[in-house]
Amino acid sequence: MEDQNNKKGQVKIELNQEVAQGIYSNLAIISHSPSEFVVDFARVMPGVPKASVKSRVILTPEHAKRLLQALKENISRFEEIHGPIKNIAGPNDHGSGFPPMNFGPAGQA
Repeated sequence: MEDQNNKKGQVKIELNQEVAQGIYSNLAIISHSPSEFVVDFARVMPGVPKASVKSRVILTPEHAKRLLQALKENISRFEEIHGPIKNIAGPNDHGSGFPPMNFGPAGQA
């Protein structure tokens, strides 16, 4: 009975082989509306003027905030072990050769 209660409320996550390989992205474009956040993950190649969106994730505002908190916690743990992550550019500094991470129409989805 106790074993059933422990499993109740847990969700099994299925990860097929294709998804498990992942998709490389070096740019995230974030936009939002009153009801959702849209995160487009793109790949920018040096010398190529066009970025290709590889994946789009749509989140409720509540889930977007949970994702933000989870990223903060995981980055803190990572930096405790591996040291600080170096910022390559500030939000208004285009010295990296890539658009800023908040590039795109804000407030629209």
